[in-house]
Amino acid sequence: MNALRTTFLMAMLTVLLVMAGGAIGGRHGMAFALVMAGLMNFVSYWFSDKIVLSMYGAQEVTEAESPEYYGVVRQLAIQAGIPMPRVYIIPSETPNAFATGRNPNHAAVAATSGIMRILTRDELMGVMAHELSHVKNRDILISSIAATIAGAITYLANMAQWAAIFGGGRDRDDEGGGVVGMLVMAIVAPIAAMLIQMAISRAREYQADKGGAEVTSNPLCLANALRKLQMANQQIPMQANAATAHMFIVNPLSGDGLRSLFSTHPPLEERVRRLEEMAYGKIG
Repeated sequence: MNALRTTFLMAMLTVLLVMAGGAIGGRHGMAFALVMAGLMNFVSYWFSDKIVLSMYGAQEVTEAESPEYYGVVRQLAIQAGIPMPRVYIIPSETPNAFATGRNPNHAAVAATSGIMRILTRDELMGVMAHELSHVKNRDILISSIAATIAGAITYLANMAQWAAIFGGGRDRDDEGGGVVGMLVMAIVAPIAAMLIQMAISRAREYQADKGGAEVTSNPLCLANALRKLQMANQQIPMQANAATAHMFIVNPLSGDGLRSLFSTHPPLEERVRRLEEMAYGKIG
């Protein structure tokens, strides 16, 4: 269901791009915006591991330096049927973890030093299985494609705003709408794109929870770990970059109520509920 939801949301994002392109920039404007956003996100996708690991001061470790952590990752990689990723520790007391890399052959997992202090070995396995599920499902690629389309829509909106400021327009040989329609789309489209992009991220988190639980055959370990991580992140907030918040297993940036629509993560209570239902056989 999560895979189907991701496909549906990606299709919605594509349709929104076509609509925004027609209303705001026409075919030529849409192509330009898509190329520009694609170039930026291609660089981010290709070098994502180096960029984000450097951003958080992550340090690569060997099995000799962190035998339990390294051993957990190696065991799970074998069980998941993927190559052994590089293993990093982030020097932070806030317990959290993420995976990065453009594909399973160029992947890395990173956990904070704080996560090692509060989780049992089984709970750590649940967390790292979740992260390796992201690697196996190529979620970095999916999020990069979503970011490219959403970025193109934002470019189109910016083009429309500058045109409005300087009283410019665009050629009428394209099938775009009128000035009012263009301005409405310039305001609505980027917000809608952001909402869809966040929904895709939440769907991938559910999928990684499920995939990780299947690898360990113990959904409750991940459920228990998520509870601990959520509580600890509230007590010891992390100085995280909003652009990378979606990568962490629990959202380092809080968001309740209306703000949850713009959250990169599903509600923790719902994630735990689904894992508990898996454990008790209510979900196949």
